[in-house]
Amino acid sequence: MLNKYARAFFTRVLTPFAALLLRLGVSPDTVTLIGTGGVMAGALAFFPRGEFFWGTVVITLFVFSDLVDGTMARQSGRSSRWGAFLDSTLDRVADAAVFGGIALWYAGGGGDPVLCAVAIFCLASGQVVSYTKARGESIGLPVNVNGLVERAERLVITLVCAGLAGFETTFGVPYIGILLPVALWAVAVGSLVTILQRMVTVRREAAEADAGRAGGGAASAGGKATGPGRDGAAATEQGGGSS
Repeated sequence: MLNKYARAFFTRVLTPFAALLLRLGVSPDTVTLIGTGGVMAGALAFFPRGEFFWGTVVITLFVFSDLVDGTMARQSGRSSRWGAFLDSTLDRVADAAVFGGIALWYAGGGGDPVLCAVAIFCLASGQVVSYTKARGESIGLPVNVNGLVERAERLVITLVCAGLAGFETTFGVPYIGILLPVALWAVAVGSLVTILQRMVTVRREAAEADAGRAGGGAASAGGKATGPGRDGAAATEQGGGSS
């Protein structure tokens, strides 16, 4: 949802910075690696100690690398399958670091096993949300659904609330620490809903594709008797698979 509205805005804002990096000879892959390293450092160095404000500040400085590297690739004409694979893979690593750092806090100094479990569920469900779309696309389905809580929503909700919660421990602002547990529960529920949305979509698209394939086979069988045959069958199958 946020990807649809916010990505274009931030891409425009970050375009001059991306152009500067290209002029300095920095590659998109380098930005991807540095960005992921920065997010991991912020999450795993600060969050397990309950320093959510400073951890969020560090993470925020690096999290926009996900937009910068893509903009650089487009500007330089160096978009590639490898770059897309690297970016997607390291996104999963960064997300795991964020929720893993929060889980470590609640398993240790935070002293809340329930919230530790919720943070772990957020970590795992976020990976599954990404997997369902990637797996659906790998078997030839479009997976035409955005979902309630995708990666952008997970990060924005969690980081904003974590940063605000950090005001309680860092600056002594009372009661605001409750925002992080609220965010974790919201992300957990939203991720579960998104998984179900994508599973329902894949089931529907797979049924349509199978029906198209069956119709294509029937057309092919009829074509052997009348002439046009295999081209018609192939067209039917492709049409069913993309619906």
